[in-house]
Amino acid sequence: MRRFGTQGPVNPKDNYVVARSEELADFISRVKEGRYIVLFAPRQTGKTTFFQDALKILRQEGKDYFPIQLNFEEYEDITPNEFYGSLCREIGKEIQKVLRVRGEQLSSELSDFLANARITNHLSMREFFEQFAILAENPRVVLIIDEFDGIPQGALNGLLRSLRRIYLAGREARSPYSVGIVGVKNITQLNYDRSISPFNIQDEFTLPNFSLEQVHELFDQYTHEIGQPFAPKVVEMIHKQTAGQPFLVNRFAQILTEELDIPKTETIQRSHLSEAHEQLLVERNTNISHLITNVRRDPRFEKMLMHIAFYQESRRFNLDNEIISELATYGIIGADEDGMCQILNPIYLHRVLQAFQPLINGLEEEYFLQDGPADFSEYMTPTGQLQMQTLIENFKDFIARAGYRILQVPDTPKEFVGQYLLFAYLDEFVKIVGATMHLEVPTGRGRADLIISHNGQSYVVETKVWRSERGYQTGKQQLSTYLKSEGATEGYYVVFDYRENPEHRLETDRVDDCTIHSYVIPVLQSLPSQV
Repeated sequence: MRRFGTQGPVNPKDNYVVARSEELADFISRVKEGRYIVLFAPRQTGKTTFFQDALKILRQEGKDYFPIQLNFEEYEDITPNEFYGSLCREIGKEIQKVLRVRGEQLSSELSDFLANARITNHLSMREFFEQFAILAENPRVVLIIDEFDGIPQGALNGLLRSLRRIYLAGREARSPYSVGIVGVKNITQLNYDRSISPFNIQDEFTLPNFSLEQVHELFDQYTHEIGQPFAPKVVEMIHKQTAGQPFLVNRFAQILTEELDIPKTETIQRSHLSEAHEQLLVERNTNISHLITNVRRDPRFEKMLMHIAFYQESRRFNLDNEIISELATYGIIGADEDGMCQILNPIYLHRVLQAFQPLINGLEEEYFLQDGPADFSEYMTPTGQLQMQTLIENFKDFIARAGYRILQVPDTPKEFVGQYLLFAYLDEFVKIVGATMHLEVPTGRGRADLIISHNGQSYVVETKVWRSERGYQTGKQQLSTYLKSEGATEGYYVVFDYRENPEHRLETDRVDDCTIHSYVIPVLQSLPSQV
């Protein structure tokens, strides 16, 4: 029986696989045009699987192309001499492998050439391919280099320069005829001499996340083989929470089909999806571990991510900016349809908030007044509804009660302390009352919505940072539009005011047939002695 795969490359024999037919056709077309192609994308986005499929197609199309696959993963800490020596041996092995697959024998001339070949630097590498093309009767060599980031720094410039010279020789004389460079970091991040451009002939190729249609394609394979269907909207919600990120899509599917013990005779429902979602928000899988490790590397990352999530000003997706470039490399942010920065999916945003949230904020005992509720369970009605309006009003009062002490929450930048405290407050609430909480990143910059679900009902809490009266009013309209798209009629709009002279607001409005409860919450920015 096939499974959903998250451990390395997948294949149709053992795994459910997205065909990526259009992307493969595009890539193969570029290869046939003799292009030198680069693809740099975050880990666990399906790069290796994609290029293995591309090479398989080229092998199946006959003898016009001679596909060679290399991997530089092990080379990072060795010398250039060791690198080129290993490269020579690996190329020889791949040549013999391709001939075996084709059922061909090495000619005596080619056998002698491979036995005596020596690659010691980028010049002899270029000469190797020139001689191979002659002895093999000019096949169109397609060279795919996976994990290119592992190349030793001392070998980088020379290898790129030689590939450039080969490319500029023209299509008929070119060997390799086409090259694919695959990695995580792009070439400008590999620390070559920035005063030169050794690889300005590159053709950039993008491997996108799965589309909604591709996620349906993946899950339909499972349903066709096993007979277990997914309820309407479940697949759509998985795509929405993951933005089609291949690892997260397959991990969702693994939990639903293997780990929750749902009988195969039952339809996978939204309640099952909520369980899987909760698990994804707490488990330490390889994808999330990479994410958290990378965002903690530099304190500037936290500030950038929080600005993208909660501040209404747009930030252009500019890869010349070092911070944006690094976060994009790690697969955390990307460009939206307008070319602005966005956090790529709600699960990543949720895990980033959890990573930066202090374990103990020191203010938990201030959540309730002495003569108020004993705990969060009192914010439920006898019939099981959540009293969200009263709950958020209490949070607003809690911020006022805590006063300057919110500035003393450990390891929390003061410009984001309100958002962190709200996240921690609601997180504690949902745990106690048995509800669930997830994040949405709706269209419209400067928005992050918390969705609390309980007893089949959803409560939408939108958070923002005060920027202007106009922005504040626009936010109400945005929230009403989102509520209608979700079939809801009531929402909660929390705006944190970090100005020197903030103002409290507590308003309820009717906007396009939706009820919007608005809370403008002042957040103290200075200790009393500094005011």
